[in-house]
Amino acid sequence: MQITLADLSPAQRYHITSSLVVPRPIAWITTLNEDGSVNAAPFSYFQLMGENPPLCVLGIGRHPDGRPKDTLANVRRAREFVVNLVTEENAELMNLTAIDFPAGLSEVDVLKLATEKSSVVRPPRLAVSPASFEAREVQTLLVGQNQILMGELLVVHVRDEFIDPRSLRIDTNAMHLIGRLQGGGGGYTRTRDRFEIERVTYDQWKKRVS
Repeated sequence: MQITLADLSPAQRYHITSSLVVPRPIAWITTLNEDGSVNAAPFSYFQLMGENPPLCVLGIGRHPDGRPKDTLANVRRAREFVVNLVTEENAELMNLTAIDFPAGLSEVDVLKLATEKSSVVRPPRLAVSPASFEAREVQTLLVGQNQILMGELLVVHVRDEFIDPRSLRIDTNAMHLIGRLQGGGGGYTRTRDRFEIERVTYDQWKKRVS
């Protein structure tokens, strides 16, 4: 079946694309509201975009009435945010922060989420997360109704049990991170079921096929 996306409604396009591009990592973003309280919200339109400098991008939608979501409004005002990673253990808390709380009401306060002070940005980190990135806005693009936030990753915090301090190797398996599956539903996936494929050089490939 061939589908021309321009012929679909935005809701249909969202269903098709978010059901096919899976699994998606989840950015659990903390920012500061205008009154200084902490906002926390999850986003699965999230990915790394480079390492020199280290960049991430977030796709942040709008409220049904067209207003920007608190996360984007906070970032545009202060240009700072923190990306907290989501595990199986804290998945339910992450899901609760997606509730459409009234603007300015702190999910962190309502849900009694513990926070830890960041090093170079003002928004704090979520204590339940095994790893967090402090980030600063580089650019925000408006493409149609899509708000695309690009941020530079400045500092990463990783719990000691998940990193070798000498090699800086991360034990990703032990974190039990989760990913997002189809949009519009409650679908998530674990990252513990994995397999590995060794990278092959051109010379190795030639030997295989000769």
